[in-house]
Amino acid sequence: MPIDPRSHTPVYVQLADLLRARIESGELPPGAPIGSEARLSQEYGIGRDAVREAIWVLRYEGLVSTSRGQSTTVRQRPERQRVELPLGASVIARMPTSNERRSLDIDEGVPILEVRDAQGSVKVLPGDEVELIRPKSE
Repeated sequence: MPIDPRSHTPVYVQLADLLRARIESGELPPGAPIGSEARLSQEYGIGRDAVREAIWVLRYEGLVSTSRGQSTTVRQRPERQRVELPLGASVIARMPTSNERRSLDIDEGVPILEVRDAQGSVKVLPGDEVELIRPKSE
């Protein structure tokens, strides 16, 4: 599907939509490079700034990873560990601070979950690596 520069949808959003569809369909599997800015710019006939913005959108969504000096690649979907919520616990989802992101070694765009137990203790978990389950009632 080509990008329509006359569309009301910005070209970077159109490119992000196209790349997301390729990722979700498996055409771009985990670990696969999505292509350089120059190649994507040439392939889709759009400017490199639009390509950068599209990649930023996909990074924010947690679909791709970028590293300085490395190509942008499709993120591996992490294995989810099951975490049982203690009785009386509450959970808050939010975006991490840069220090939290570094200490938890999570990519941009990945939220964290603050699990607060009834005594007020807080456990911070990467949102893409856990599945919260309710305790079984007795």
